[in-house]
Amino acid sequence: MPHLTRDLMRHLTRPTPQPSEQPSEEPSGQPSGERPDAGRPLRKRASGGASRQGMALLRIPATVIAATGLLLTACTSGSGGHPASASSPMSGGSSAASSSTASTAGLASYYGQKLKWHSCGAAGFDCTSMKVPLDYAHPGAHDDLTLAVARKKATGPGARIGSLLVNPGGPGGSAIDYLQYAALGYPTPVTSRYDMVAVDPRGVARSAPVECLTDKQMDTYTAVDTTPDDSAEVTTLASADKGFAAGCEKRSAKLLDHVSTVDSARDMDILRGLLGDRQLHYVGKSYGTFLGATYAGLFPQRVGRLVLDGAMDPSVDALESSRAQAGGFEVAFNAFAADCLQEPSCPLGTTSVTDAGKRLDALFKNLDAHPLSTGTSRKLTEALGTTGVIAAMYDQSAWPTLRTALASAMKGDGDPLLKLSDSYYERDDTGKYSNLMYANAAVNCLDLPPALRSPADVEKALPSFRKASPHFGTTLAWSSLVCGYWPVKATGHAAKITAPGAGPILVVGTIRDPATPYAWAKSLAAQLSSGHLLTYDGDGHTAYARGSDCIDTSVNAYLLDGKVPPTGKTCT
Repeated sequence: MPHLTRDLMRHLTRPTPQPSEQPSEEPSGQPSGERPDAGRPLRKRASGGASRQGMALLRIPATVIAATGLLLTACTSGSGGHPASASSPMSGGSSAASSSTASTAGLASYYGQKLKWHSCGAAGFDCTSMKVPLDYAHPGAHDDLTLAVARKKATGPGARIGSLLVNPGGPGGSAIDYLQYAALGYPTPVTSRYDMVAVDPRGVARSAPVECLTDKQMDTYTAVDTTPDDSAEVTTLASADKGFAAGCEKRSAKLLDHVSTVDSARDMDILRGLLGDRQLHYVGKSYGTFLGATYAGLFPQRVGRLVLDGAMDPSVDALESSRAQAGGFEVAFNAFAADCLQEPSCPLGTTSVTDAGKRLDALFKNLDAHPLSTGTSRKLTEALGTTGVIAAMYDQSAWPTLRTALASAMKGDGDPLLKLSDSYYERDDTGKYSNLMYANAAVNCLDLPPALRSPADVEKALPSFRKASPHFGTTLAWSSLVCGYWPVKATGHAAKITAPGAGPILVVGTIRDPATPYAWAKSLAAQLSSGHLLTYDGDGHTAYARGSDCIDTSVNAYLLDGKVPPTGKTCT
């Protein structure tokens, strides 16, 4: 638990370029001023998909960043602030964001900053920071936030086009960590002509991070049973969610009203101005597509070339979002099972996908009754085992790892499956968590009203979740409960984003995407007044820079020349 939402763009085993040297500095990640829990050491999370208030994140895994050998080290974070009202009259996915442009009144001092870049890595990365108002409704009335920014300049040859902002999703994924993948792993024609740029969104990683629990408390929370069998287990689960929400209020109360997607979209426009770009060029993955679409709704005339890959549908409410995502993981598991059956050593058998599902259910049931030893003080519970399986659904390159982990679990060793779960939660080998899950909940619970406010609400919704996903539906339903106990009210609501007047926007959808169902990409492309859909007939979460030459060629043509693919374009 918490099975949060939106973004886990996982490339668990995908090779990435290797820089020749390691960078030399360490990011403090410490905001100045009023940061709650200032003594707690900070870390970070990398990312890229899941529902809004349910379990999955949408993100790029930390293992990818580790494979690059990079860690940007001189990007600092910002101050906390004194909250007042909701951060903006326009909130994520709201009709205001979809139909009118955002005012920049009173923001001249923020748009007039001068960025002071300095080297923060031997591989040619630069870092800086920028000030943004805590509360856009009252700029200057409270402490500012300081957001961490990083870039890698265009490598040439060819004329520089401008800056290309990237965001991996989450919400809660570190865009700066993802930049280290994108700057070296995106196609060379793009990185040679764009300065690759990232800002950790407010509340995330190096930018005034939201904090909620101690690492030990998080270990306990992630292991809580999300398939309760009786009233006592329901009470335990609800108490855990209440404790999580209370911890966020205790440690981060001054931020919780001000970390909406609209706030982050407005921050991106300030950065666009500071970079000297007339329009925003952007690649958003998973939840990053919602951030990008929100930006387009607020600033349609400033839309440059926007790629929204692994798209979310802003018109879908929290309940349907979580339920649809459950269905997405079911589709992904069936694809994994079909592949596994081709292997003689498949731990789920070799007869049928249906039989494979029954064996998985049997494993989960056994973990519920008898958590497995992992060689550490932690046991592999059913909740952690389920998370481990889900983590591997984001990228088919992780399927061999999952096969091995399932085989080990069936032999009594829970450690490999626990490691998959830890990678999902961004828990490192020393037991430290990034703030990914805390930021994820904070943003999600502010962006949309809670779908399920009580255990009774979950019980009522369970049949539809189980129908959508016999293997994961119960977990995703119960994992939606945390926002029902959130200490601040949501400022957004589900609504279409049309962005009239924006230039062409490229929406990329993967047919068997586990975290952002393909139907969402079709819907977003249709509702955007200038949306164009590009389809990848494949598995895994998101498509660009993940191995498809057809997808990469089409996206590159758009980013480099503004050329959108023909209607109905599908890559295999």
